Amino acid sequence: MENNNPIGELMKSTMDNVRSILKVDTVVGDPIVTPDGITLIPISRISVGFGGGGVEFSSQKIGQARPYGGGNATGVKIEPIGFLVIKDGVIRMINVTPPANTTVDRLIDLVPQVMDRVDSFIEKQKNAE
Repeated sequence: MENNNPIGELMKSTMDNVRSILKVDTVVGDPIVTPDGITLIPISRISVGFGGGGVEFSSQKIGQARPYGGGNATGVKIEPIGFLVIKDGVIRMINVTPPANTTVDRLIDLVPQVMDRVDSFIEKQKNAE
């Protein structure tokens, strides 16, 4: 197999297009300032799925390019989850998604908090040494 396989170029092109969508501006939206001085910043959740594959068929003629078939697929889901509300120097989060209703959903919601606590614990252990 050659290093410049068409599936590699196809996947690279698709990932470049996905990268253009997945920017910080997509997750944290532009601030909205109301007439009474309240600032609202929309927050979204992004989910991405990506897959691809291909096959090169053998060629009977020497030096002829081998026939190739392949493809890929990408799905992107952008879901608004809430707003950061800034008023008089106080920041709070207002969720627009319904609360988690299954144990798995609750566990997924807690992962960022658990990771922050684990990071904090590791930092404390490093500082103690």
